[in-house]
Amino acid sequence: MPRALEDRVALVTGSTSGVGLAVARSLAGHGARVVINGRDPARLDAALADLAEAGADVSGVAGSAADPAVLEAMVEAAAGFGGPDVLVTCAGIAEPAGSSILDLDLADWQALVDSHLTATFVACRAVAPLMVERGRGAIVTTSSHAFTGVFGGTGYAAGKGGVNSLTYALAAELAEHGVRVNAVCPGARTRLSEGPDYEAGVRRLHERGLLDDLMLHGALHPPGPEHVAELYAFLASDVAAGISGEVLVGAGGYVGRFSRPEETMLTYRDDARHPPWSLGELAAALRPAATG
Repeated sequence: MPRALEDRVALVTGSTSGVGLAVARSLAGHGARVVINGRDPARLDAALADLAEAGADVSGVAGSAADPAVLEAMVEAAAGFGGPDVLVTCAGIAEPAGSSILDLDLADWQALVDSHLTATFVACRAVAPLMVERGRGAIVTTSSHAFTGVFGGTGYAAGKGGVNSLTYALAAELAEHGVRVNAVCPGARTRLSEGPDYEAGVRRLHERGLLDDLMLHGALHPPGPEHVAELYAFLASDVAAGISGEVLVGAGGYVGRFSRPEETMLTYRDDARHPPWSLGELAAALRPAATG
């Protein structure tokens, strides 16, 4: 296809390694000027050199993506290129190995929620008004299968669930302004999905019955991040016009979609004519649905 992001400017948070760096490469390969970000200045310099060597028009800002000052600096850099047109949020940290609600302390919880949910909000809050002024824009957030609870943990799962809800809300709020918002749940090999602590944690989840054999194999042998990067580039481009408010999945050659949660009526009666439900009545209505 023609360079689908020619003359577009993209901000990518958490983009000095893994999925974020692969996304930055993909966006640049489709013609975008890219502003990248990472906490570690040395990693940032290495990523900038990598992208520049590949021919990308790129700049970078070091610091936490949850820091509004960092996003302000990224927006300023994007303005120098003539943007922003695209925002991709990839910043995140891993849950402490083996942690659960039984032992995760408040500081770790706050760090996880800040890194995933607050950082996504801060980035969207910095960029969305500028996109609205321009009457166009594409935001792609990063979620995870962890939001379903199958990978255990607490803060990571809650943060990603919050990202999904924020994505749905922003897609609805910004639709009239020509701004699309979608989320991607990547299945990819990154520094968060490798190493002995990660592998031991995944095996413990399998032993506890939270992961089946197929999920265990996928978690232990994730594909390279370059496979999912093109899904982000697609959503960032006008090729995806009309697609908004979706939570998609990319893992190797697989692309999927999470359906939106739907409410199902289990029982009903007119509360103006009947007293509140008794426990027995609620059990009769809810237990068959809850137990299958």
